[in-house]
Amino acid sequence: MAEVSQEVQEFMKSSTVKDFNQELAQYNLGPLWEAIPAIMNKTPKPQAEAYLWSSELIEKQLTVAAQIFTPERGGERRAIYFQNPGLTYRQPWGWASTTQTIYAAVQLLLPGEKAPSHRHSQSALRFISKGEGAYTIVQGERIFMEEGDFLITPKNLWHGHEHTGNGPMICMDALDIPTIYSLGGTFFEPYEGGLQQPNIPDNFTEKRYRGGMVRPVGDDKYTVAPLANYKWNRTVEGIKGLMEFDPDPHHGFAVEYINPSTGKSANPTLGTRMQHLPKDFHTKALRHTHSTVYHVHKGSGYTIINGIRFDWKAGDYFVVPNWAWYEHVASQDSYLFSVNDLPIMDRFDLEQEQKYESNNGFQDITGEFKVAFR
Repeated sequence: MAEVSQEVQEFMKSSTVKDFNQELAQYNLGPLWEAIPAIMNKTPKPQAEAYLWSSELIEKQLTVAAQIFTPERGGERRAIYFQNPGLTYRQPWGWASTTQTIYAAVQLLLPGEKAPSHRHSQSALRFISKGEGAYTIVQGERIFMEEGDFLITPKNLWHGHEHTGNGPMICMDALDIPTIYSLGGTFFEPYEGGLQQPNIPDNFTEKRYRGGMVRPVGDDKYTVAPLANYKWNRTVEGIKGLMEFDPDPHHGFAVEYINPSTGKSANPTLGTRMQHLPKDFHTKALRHTHSTVYHVHKGSGYTIINGIRFDWKAGDYFVVPNWAWYEHVASQDSYLFSVNDLPIMDRFDLEQEQKYESNNGFQDITGEFKVAFR
């Protein structure tokens, strides 16, 4: 907005203006002249804060939750979500929001447990952090999950989970809950029979797309979820191909999970990537309109966000708010899984990106990092 003169500023603070503003409020009206500096920023001003949750904290709280809750005894899922400290203004208990558009959580499923099927108007995805032997069943298809796998559950599809293997399974869940909630489009329905039973072959979509970048003839009609599970070994193979060339200065070696029938994001409202940073690789800083939630799948290093250093290791989660400068440094060979809201920004033609031009593209560290627990 244009700068206003000192005379205008003084007038806006006068008793005449203040009294009139209060009078408008009595009739549920509001003065734009008072609100416009806050709602019409020259550049985005994120309400979400940069933050990091450590693996120790997460595993400790999941252990406690396992002693209190089971998926069959209320709550639908044993999941603990990441509440951004800058987004607790909606309710006293928070808004289940990790960024302004993304909900992210970590879920624990123990051997023998079943999580009942349900469906909702939010699109969901999950990344398997640890474990194997469990499956999710989506619209009658059992999809067995292993560490490093990425899975999608499009909106309004029945889905539930069962663990038939050994050892705990931990996964990262992400949904577009804040976006759908803000739009007033939330619907939820439990499955009457508890956990839906299979009615098509196990791992159906994965088998049909075993050929990689070839599409089964006739599959163009499966535009919602032609492929439900993106296997870890294939993701690594894709990254290895990139490693025969120079890394991207801002992303290292990164791939995006896509819908093989449309070529667009695997999830229509949430973007997902796997990023490999070789030991000692330092990305150059940039910022963009979309926000990102990171999960450190392997390795260790740190990320500088608006001049503040956040040290991370395998199992940690951290948030890069929208329009925040950030860069990554890998202390070991590292793999970062990330969820972003780029598809939403693209849908509204809001996405912009800037590269950090000073100091050869690298920020100075100006503050201490924030972490929930070390």
